[in-house]
Parts: sequence; structure tokens; C-alpha cells
Amino acid sequence: MDAVTTRPLILVRGFGGLDISSEQANAYQGFNEGTVYPGRRGDNYIYEGFLLRALKSTNYPYTDATNVVGYYSSPVTSPGGDLGGWDPQDTEGTVVVDHVVAARVLREAANGTLWVYRFYDLSPRSLERYGEGLEQLVGLIRKAVERQRPGSFDGVDLVCHSMGGLVMREALLAMDRREQGSAARLVHRVVTLGTPHRGIAFQRLPRWLVDSLPGARAGSDELESFSPDSTGFLELEKVFPVQRILTVVGTNYRSYAVGAASVLNRLSTLLDEGSLATNRSDGLVKHSAAQLPGAPRTFVHKSHGGPDSVVNSRETYEIAMRFLHGTHKVFLWLERARITRGKDWFGSSEFYFGVSIKPRYVDFELFHQSPEAENCYGPFRRDDLGDDLPDLASELRKPLSHQGDETTGWAGPDRLIWEGWMDGRPRPGANGPGLVFRLDLYVGERDSRGIGFSDNVIFRKQYYVQVFPGTTRAELFLHTGEQYLGDRDARTVDELRRLATEHEHLGVKAPVQHLTEIGSRPGWFLDVEGTGFSARLRVAIARNRA
Repeated sequence: MDAVTTRPLILVRGFGGLDISSEQANAYQGFNEGTVYPGRRGDNYIYEGFLLRALKSTNYPYTDATNVVGYYSSPVTSPGGDLGGWDPQDTEGTVVVDHVVAARVLREAANGTLWVYRFYDLSPRSLERYGEGLEQLVGLIRKAVERQRPGSFDGVDLVCHSMGGLVMREALLAMDRREQGSAARLVHRVVTLGTPHRGIAFQRLPRWLVDSLPGARAGSDELESFSPDSTGFLELEKVFPVQRILTVVGTNYRSYAVGAASVLNRLSTLLDEGSLATNRSDGLVKHSAAQLPGAPRTFVHKSHGGPDSVVNSRETYEIAMRFLHGTHKVFLWLERARITRGKDWFGSSEFYFGVSIKPRYVDFELFHQSPEAENCYGPFRRDDLGDDLPDLASELRKPLSHQGDETTGWAGPDRLIWEGWMDGRPRPGANGPGLVFRLDLYVGERDSRGIGFSDNVIFRKQYYVQVFPGTTRAELFLHTGEQYLGDRDARTVDELRRLATEHEHLGVKAPVQHLTEIGSRPGWFLDVEGTGFSARLRVAIARNRA
């Protein structure tokens, strides 16, 4: 695959707690921490961390520019003399350019650079101050790009972990206050990782108790920003298109190291749902809190922090790169469904529907739903999954503290299951043609009264969708196995058409089906069936807009 042209990318870390000394001492504030996956090979064995993977990538190459800018709690003065073309105001204050380092690091290009925003070096500790600093950093990066190639700056990308997403919001609001409409021009796309956009569910400590904790007064503004009563997240859509923000939602609360947070999240469901049956968090942030109304989202089965979390797992890197640079956007809807078993005569059955999506050649998921993740769609009581579930965007507009959690409805209109991004460019050493992703479908049943079995599996099956994007129109094939998808027996689009036609003429079930474009609506129908369940899905694919 040929390398793509990358915009400047800024990484923004999350809340460091009451004592931030360790964060200040970490040069890259955790973005250089990776994960080892024993028993795997190649790229699936060691993930070096977001920063190192980006610097080493041949597909999406970046150059580290973190030390071009310094962050100071008190203003520093300009060194004066020859500043290499920088204005004196750029080399003084609290967010300043080191012109000597800039001359060395940015001598070839300022596009394709990677920056870690070290906002914990600033003072005082407040979201407003952090937002102003990020606004200044974007301004300095813009100057660096324009100095080399006037007119070439078309925004920066942001990847923000946890509270870093709230810092991002403050920065975009500050940009718009300075110049209306500038936020959408200065920032291209944003990925948030476990950001508590709608607050922390259990953040209801009395103010006197918060202030009594060591270091709490210095960080009280940050703690207040996690209030579940706030609707400040709605301000973001007034200054920036939320369709350009991807919210990555972690679901593995079990591996989060801070056990007390998971316990408190489970207790919070007692108020919302009247039971302690679910946790629905990444260990710290609730699924429903990590999303924004109207913004695309994806689920990864990772915890909020620690080893193999939303901030240092390969899933996060790959999902972010596809969102920022992918060639195609893919949509998946449920058209119709029928459950033909289950529903015991006793008890009270509820059905749940979920899909996980994995691309070819790599051992990670772009989207994850499962009973363990507690994020499947439902509950449904009708066997056609036609229950009138609450609208997700409407539910997400409410404060997190609003009674009940009705955010397990469809991702969008027409029973939208998933919208995601993929890269259709060929990979080195991969002979299999086309773009391939695997669908893992799950339908489960739960007896909410506890009389029958509480975890029946109605249906579970894998399908493979192969896409040939083409230049004018795409062609899609549905496979029930990997027979024609591997490097050794890969088939061209013409061969696949012939195989599908031959099986159809023989009147036998084909391992590969050539899908026909609907015409009246965007996309192609995918029919799936097995013991206990049948459904028709609709998939659509479109060129990704820059």
C-alpha cells in the first residue's frame, strides 16, 4: 500500500488524578505504552503503543514533533536574536516554540507530524486553561505548515483519551469564540477514547468531601467537569460537526485495575434499571457517557486504562487510522428478522442482538458486541426484533443523571447496526483481492425473572463480506467460509461471479453468493439463516470524504 498524506496529529491524554507528578515526568504521557499478545505472530504479537506505531508505520507515516513546543506553568521570555522566521510572540509565554528544535524537526515538512499535548505542565489546573493551550498549539502548528507551503493547511486531527476529549471541547469552543466557524476549519477530525462526554455516573461526592482530599483543590475543576448533571456536551455541536467525531467506547470493565470504580458503576445501574445485573462501562466511564448525540461510535472490548486498554490497544490505533485516512465508509442495517425458537412458556424472555466486525489479515475488531460487553441491541420481546426502541440520539441528549438508561437502541434510523471506516488500498504481501470483513452475528435470550435459563444462545454464526470497490460501482460477495479468501486460493471478481452462478444453477447452497445491488435504496441485501434465526441485513459502501 502506498503511504497516505497525513495531517498533523495531536494526542491528548486523560485525567491524571489528584497527583499529576507521574504524568508530568512521562515524556509521551502514556501514548508510548503498548501491549504484548502471547502466542500470536507478526503485527498481531506486539503492539508498540499508539505513538511508536504511528512513527514506524509505512501506511500512515508520522514524524514526532512533540519537543518542538514547550509547556510552562509560568510564562517564559523569548530568547531573542534570530528566531528562524518565528515571531517573538511564538517563543514566549506558556505554550511556546523552541525555534532551534523546530528548525531541525520541521525542516522537511510540518504536515505528517505528531504532537503530544502536555497540558498538565500548565497552570492553573482548569479545563478552560487546558483548552486555551490546545488552541495555541493548533495555531502554532498552522503557522509551521503555512511557513513551508502557504495555503496547504487544512486542519489537524485529534486523538483524545478520557478527559482529553473534554479538553478538546474547550479548545473548539475557544476557537469559535475567537473567530466564529474557525473550529471546523482548524480541526479536521477527532477520535475520543473513553471520554466521559456526559460525565461519570457516580461522580456525586459532596463538595466538602472532594476539597478535603489531598491535592483536590488544585484539581477540583477537573473533577467538576465529570458531573453527570451537566449538558455542556451539547455546546460542541454548535461549533463543530459531530459527524467528524468518532467516539470509541470501551466495554471491558472486568480488566480495569481500579475495582472500586467498577463497583460504583454497577451500583449506579440500580438507580437506572432497578437491578445490579449490568455494569455497562469500561471500568470508569459508562457506555452511554462515552458517546455524543449524532456522532458515530464504535465499541471495543477494552478497559478505560491499564494494559491493553482503550488508550494502548491495537484496536484503538487501527480504528483511529481508518477513521482519519480510510478510503470507504460502510453502513450495516437490519432489514428484517425472525426468531423461531426460545420464548419459554414460563419466565419472561428478552432477546438481544449483536454483531462484531473484523477486517481480514489482522487480529482485532473494528466493532464489538457480546453478552460479556453488555452492549447488544435490545431488549426485544418480539420475535421479529421489531420493538420500538428509544431513539439513541434523543436519549444521549439527556444528562447522564436522567433516570434510566435507554441507550441500547439502534445506532441510527432504519435499525442501523454499525457505521465504520475501512481502507481499500492493497496491503503488501496480501494476494487476496478485494476488501473483506467478517461479521460475527449473535442472538441471545435472557429470562429477566430468573425462572428459565438466563443466557440461552439462539443463534451464532460467521459470514464474510467481500467488497470490490471498483471505480464506478462496487461489487459484493457473501461467503460462508474462507475457502476463496485466503492468499493460496484467492479468486478474482470474474472467477467469483462464475462460482456463484454455477452453484445457483446446480440448485445447491453456494459457499459464495454474488449480491445484487438493490437500486431503490443504497446498498445490497445479505440474507443470513440458521437454526432458530433468519434475517436480512443491508450493507452500503461509499467513498470516504476527506
